[in-house]
Amino acid sequence: MSAITVPRLAGAMGVLFAAVAVYLCFWPVPAEPVAWLAPKPPGYVGVHAPNTHLSGLRTIDIGNEFGPEHIAIGPDNKLYAAMTSGNLVRMDPDGTHQEIFANTRGRVLGFDFDKDGRMIAADAMRGLLIVGADRRVSVLTDQVSSDDPIRYANSVVVATDGTIFFTDASARFSPAEWGGTYEASVLDILEQAASGRVLAYDPATASTRVVAHGFSFANGIALSSDGRALFVSETGRYRIWKIASDVRDLDIQSGSSQATVLFDNLPGYPDNLMRGREGRIWAGLFRPRNPAADNLSQKPFMRKVLLRMPRALLPVGDPYSHVFAFDESGHVTEDLQDPIGAYPETTGATETADRLYIHSLHAPAIGWVPYARR
Repeated sequence: MSAITVPRLAGAMGVLFAAVAVYLCFWPVPAEPVAWLAPKPPGYVGVHAPNTHLSGLRTIDIGNEFGPEHIAIGPDNKLYAAMTSGNLVRMDPDGTHQEIFANTRGRVLGFDFDKDGRMIAADAMRGLLIVGADRRVSVLTDQVSSDDPIRYANSVVVATDGTIFFTDASARFSPAEWGGTYEASVLDILEQAASGRVLAYDPATASTRVVAHGFSFANGIALSSDGRALFVSETGRYRIWKIASDVRDLDIQSGSSQATVLFDNLPGYPDNLMRGREGRIWAGLFRPRNPAADNLSQKPFMRKVLLRMPRALLPVGDPYSHVFAFDESGHVTEDLQDPIGAYPETTGATETADRLYIHSLHAPAIGWVPYARR
């Protein structure tokens, strides 16, 4: 290589590095990260000590479908699962007689059934939906008011009086506008603006109100047995809350006695919440925490730099399958893990008399284990 070529190459490399540095530091991104104090990750200790109770899952083949994010037994005793394709698949509990119950043309992340047996679905792309007996999909609500859209409907539970409680994971980032649920969740959690909220829809008046706000990615939701409290997963800050169901526009950060943290500093990101049998509520942790991510909690500039990098480089935890059950007082009663993470992104669990079905964000099958409380 000539003496002339070497300086030219060095100069070109210098220009390239400078361009990369300028991009990483100054390229516009939609999120404006804010500082927050992440607690030190506890690891897998105590009630969450490592075990292999979720290893060797049995599976139900779902053909070309993918990502059974939410699974529930319907009033017809059929098993329903929401897939990435937008399909809501119905089958017998053993996985036979599969059919497409409906397609929402979006992505359902949670659903429940009302007293008339109709499916109520939280669709991240479209809002709160209802699927009638004729299987037609209609929008119940996609806004709180004319200037307040529902951007990221996530999970839903129907109360005995007909009130529909559901989470709006982010009031900042809509999956329909930002390339899907994953990208929108990355933007919201790295920003930490805590714009998530719990909403309530009243079918009698067709009106929507804010129950509580201030969540860093509001996710799973479940009702207490008496209907007086809601349990809510706050994915972005590794917590599960218990809040009064009759509050209005409550800021959970205000220190109100009507909102308490039931689980804090969980070892992973909490997702779906599902009522089980004998008072149990099941939670899924879809990924373990990564200390590198927590170390950036008070470094908003560095999180902004991360948003300019390929998503494959984000500091996310290694695959690890994990679901646990707790009672309404916040005592863990069951904990099932697979440290290998063979069944990816465990978002929740649905309990029946003899099986525990495991939800997943990206699995190509429905996982389950024979279940009898130990």
